[in-house]
Amino acid sequence: MRILTSKATYRRWVYLVLGGAISVPYLLFSAVAVPSLLPFVTTLERATLVGGLLTLAVLAGTAFLPAVHVLESTAVRELLDDPVPDAPAKPHTRAGRRRAAVMFVLHVGAGFVVSFFSLAAPVGIGLSISAVFTGQLVQTGEGDAVTVPVGWASVWLPVVFLIGLVVLVYAVSVVGGLLRRAAIALLGTTAADRIARLERRTEQLAERNRLARELHDSVGHALSVVTLQAGAARRTLRTDPDFTEQALGAIEESARTALDDLDHVLGLLREETAGRAPQPTLAALPSLIETTRLAGTEVTADIGGDLAAVPPVVSREVYRILQECLTNAVRHAGRVPVSVVVDVAAHELRARVTNPRAGGQRRAGGGRGVRGMAERVAVLGGELSVGSVDERWEVVVRVPWGGAR
Repeated sequence: MRILTSKATYRRWVYLVLGGAISVPYLLFSAVAVPSLLPFVTTLERATLVGGLLTLAVLAGTAFLPAVHVLESTAVRELLDDPVPDAPAKPHTRAGRRRAAVMFVLHVGAGFVVSFFSLAAPVGIGLSISAVFTGQLVQTGEGDAVTVPVGWASVWLPVVFLIGLVVLVYAVSVVGGLLRRAAIALLGTTAADRIARLERRTEQLAERNRLARELHDSVGHALSVVTLQAGAARRTLRTDPDFTEQALGAIEESARTALDDLDHVLGLLREETAGRAPQPTLAALPSLIETTRLAGTEVTADIGGDLAAVPPVVSREVYRILQECLTNAVRHAGRVPVSVVVDVAAHELRARVTNPRAGGQRRAGGGRGVRGMAERVAVLGGELSVGSVDERWEVVVRVPWGGAR
């Protein structure tokens, strides 16, 4: 009796009735196609056969539509107790789309049969009860009818139809269970789907790692400048108002730049790329150097070659590397002179940042900043050297592109 009272049975019934409802347009197509074929195939049997094959072809063709895949996966998830919770709404592989199409065809075919008997059962029960009193079960034509004895001799008819309805409920449970197993086999995640999902996940993790580097470089540099400038402004607030105003201006500019970068990264995380400011390139290097000078660090720059000729991706990443170098110099070495040399050749960029080594300067390979620079250079296919050279801290970057790679 559990099948008769189980909610799963009636959810499966709704799933099958949904398939029957979807089959109606295909039946209408068949009803139009069969008479249209009669002039060409001469007999009704052949027209019915050809029309049926055409209807199956149309059903199979529409089963490959992406909207149909979404509809079928939603129906399976909601009405068949979600047998494949990790199945994608839209299969990503050709084999996955074929299996989803087969599942849809099975759903429509089984739904049509079950829906037919679901509609016939209550009609049969009503006619059988009426036949007990009228003696007529079914009207077959003009004046013709299937007759039964009136009274107790025909009471068995409604009982048989009620038993048939109970059998239909059990049949619905069985057919729904078979379709649920078919969904597990046809809509389950295949090895190719899992590989595609892992590839997408890898891309997402790589993008998040890149965004973390963006925030580390941009916001870290801005906070270092703001900290030094705020301290300088506090010390010279009464003695040197002009310098204090200059320091506050540097704080304002650094904070604004950091907010723009933060807004850009958060927009990418929310997939709101429209209207976001582009990432800075080497064209903004003079402004970066000037901001660092305003923080009280002496910076000498030697820029050779055309920065505009550097490919955009190289220009963005090298800018972040130089920004990280200046940030580390300000944060760890203190007020020491920093030298920045950038040389742009035909298909190669070389950059070197040096400053006197301080006691707090990190060793090569230590900290997230150095690791982030190494990751950027590795993505570009370049070379990075970080470490002490003659009591000076030196970062050397070489990035080729085009024929020099």
